[in-house]
Amino acid sequence: MLLWLALLLPGLALAQEWNYRVRPGDTLWDLGGAYLKPSVRWQQLQQHNRIDNPYRLPPGELLRFPIAWLRVEPAPARVLAVRGKAELDAADGSVTRALQAGELLHIGDTVQTAADASITLEFADASRLQLREYSRLQLDQLSRYGRTGMVDTRLRLQQGRASNRVTPARGPASRYIIDAPTATSSVRGTVFRVSAGSDTQAASTEVLQGKVQVGNRHGQRLVAPGQASRSPSSDASPEATATLLPAPRLRDDTLRLEPLPALLGWEPVAGAASYRAEVVQADAPEILLFATTTAATTLAISDLPPGRLRLLLRAIDAQGVEGRDAERDFTVSDQPPPPLTVSPLHGQTLNSDRPRFRWSQAPGAASSVVQVADEPLFRAPLREQAVEGTQARLAQPLPPGTYYWRVASRSAGGQQGRFGQALPLQLTDTPVDPALQPPQVAHGELTLRWQAGTEGQRYRVQVDRRGDFAHPLLDQQTEQPQVSFKRPWRGRLHVRVQYIDDDGHAGPFSPAQQLDLPCRACYGAGGGAVLLWLLL
Repeated sequence: MLLWLALLLPGLALAQEWNYRVRPGDTLWDLGGAYLKPSVRWQQLQQHNRIDNPYRLPPGELLRFPIAWLRVEPAPARVLAVRGKAELDAADGSVTRALQAGELLHIGDTVQTAADASITLEFADASRLQLREYSRLQLDQLSRYGRTGMVDTRLRLQQGRASNRVTPARGPASRYIIDAPTATSSVRGTVFRVSAGSDTQAASTEVLQGKVQVGNRHGQRLVAPGQASRSPSSDASPEATATLLPAPRLRDDTLRLEPLPALLGWEPVAGAASYRAEVVQADAPEILLFATTTAATTLAISDLPPGRLRLLLRAIDAQGVEGRDAERDFTVSDQPPPPLTVSPLHGQTLNSDRPRFRWSQAPGAASSVVQVADEPLFRAPLREQAVEGTQARLAQPLPPGTYYWRVASRSAGGQQGRFGQALPLQLTDTPVDPALQPPQVAHGELTLRWQAGTEGQRYRVQVDRRGDFAHPLLDQQTEQPQVSFKRPWRGRLHVRVQYIDDDGHAGPFSPAQQLDLPCRACYGAGGGAVLLWLLL
């Protein structure tokens, strides 16, 4: 049998041929130098094609090149993108190191990913592979047949999962083969996913476009688009194909992909045990930016890089086979950038039902948008205001409680950038305690002092005899946290203070405090009797 195979294989190689269409000016000498192995002379090509004049080739004529005669060259794979922790075990035996985007990988190299990590590789024919989290891949063969466009790519998925987008074959020697522990998947141009399996789930091949041949020494399966084949063991042929679960139906009433955080919801899929959500680059869907698996039918994505992105969502059955994708393109803009928040500070408590927000001026921003919500994901903002400056006070009051606020910038053309970080704040209806100090009496005047407010605030102070402040004895605004007035003869006084912001917004009056004054005669007779200070 071995002797028979040894005799047969060279014949098969010669039987496979690559065709070249002659162009004006071509000669066998030039074509031989460009495409043939150094050991194959151009005269052999002349004899094989029965050409009389090797220096005058009719344009448009087909020349047949046996595959075994073609020049074979190394074709390194290029690392397009790395997300998270990914490592390279080089074939040269060097120390394991972090994998970097842009570097080249060679035959025998092995790459692996950790949790929440991914790698995107591009091969010589522009085919691409996305290696997902907790995966390990060895590059067994990376070669090309000179300038023919035919590429031979053979990979070994030792652990985890890989998604593949394979360029259609450009000749009979083009190959793209992935070996998993229990089966081999070979294609000539398609989009498909491969799982190496685990202790609890069998290896599988899921086809989205084109067809994939899946097999081992026990049998073969041709997997069509929308189908999957599982390979539980290398001791048995791959299982019969099964239909992939349908794409989940996104719910428009809960879907909000911009502004961030992105919120999505979908209808449950019959037969689904969980769901896989991914965000990729829209123009390069093999480059993974975000991925998670969940049993729920809702999801929030807090942060994503800017650009034109694509959401992919698929159902996963109990055997771990992933279904068809639901897709939705969207844009995350980073221009103009979000401003820096100034006030309120993180977690600050404000004694106001209409708080004022301040932020910096971001480069390229002509206006801003401020939002307030009662939860950090801003599923349904309670307030949203567009302003041209760098501060805003809520137009409508809010009840006491915990809230979150954030700001985004807008350009002069109306383009809105991403929102900045959401900050929590507490609103309370408890008035500000002015910390009224004991009064001072001098030269017939009574001076009241209280705690100063924030920069730019002024004050309104009222003094009343009855306590209802219907006709106050004193009603005065002042820039300083004190006031002086003619000392009343005697009796009980009621005092309250109101803080007024520089934009004119006035907070509630403080609780009234009582001041009991002795009569002036008693005060004089007592040589400076003590004022009694009572707080409500």
